[in-house]
Amino acid sequence: MTNVIILHGAWHQPAHYAGLAALLRARDLSVEVPDLYGLSLAESTAKVEAIVSGSSEPSVVVGHSFGGVTAGTVRGAAALVFLNSWILDIGESPARVLAETPGEPGEGLLVLPDVDGRLYVDPDDARAKLYGDVDEPAATRAVELLRPEPPSIFDATPTRVSWRDTPSIYLRGLRDRTIATPLPDRFAGRCSRTEVWDTGHSPYLARPVAVADLIERQQVGAAD
Repeated sequence: MTNVIILHGAWHQPAHYAGLAALLRARDLSVEVPDLYGLSLAESTAKVEAIVSGSSEPSVVVGHSFGGVTAGTVRGAAALVFLNSWILDIGESPARVLAETPGEPGEGLLVLPDVDGRLYVDPDDARAKLYGDVDEPAATRAVELLRPEPPSIFDATPTRVSWRDTPSIYLRGLRDRTIATPLPDRFAGRCSRTEVWDTGHSPYLARPVAVADLIERQQVGAAD
């Protein structure tokens, strides 16, 4: 049985969430953190749904940042938890949403191409905007773990969504400056409930126990 499935954000990898997963496992919860790197949205959805369908009880699916794009398409979950996540509707893509929603000065990540045409986040900008409220050395380690992504991540477009029919909660960090200001409210409005915390983009690192509490409440509620 898999109680919780954590989906990593763009540029991130499962190792970023090892501490959160360990906290949940210490509470006797079974946790999986699949690596979705390089997969299309359809492939990511299928990989996560295979874990969900293989569990004897419905799992809680947690999406952080871009991981919310996949989380919002997964069928069969007991509940969805979105941590400063993107939640797309049918026909939307990150590229389209960003083009329609210009940000204020200083908002958004500084993303640069590498020699292979992949995109990476400037390390200093990542430290400030992804992990600004995360203590050392966790923040330094998180920056070191970041990996480049293909530009195609901005073209991910759902052909179906599950967030309309699945209980969900959106955790919004007031100090998150990774996307244009109107978007968190837009995404949160697609969820059953919203909690607003005085955190940045990565509450699973800044406040891991509180995030584990939040996830466990969804898991317990789904089991009742």
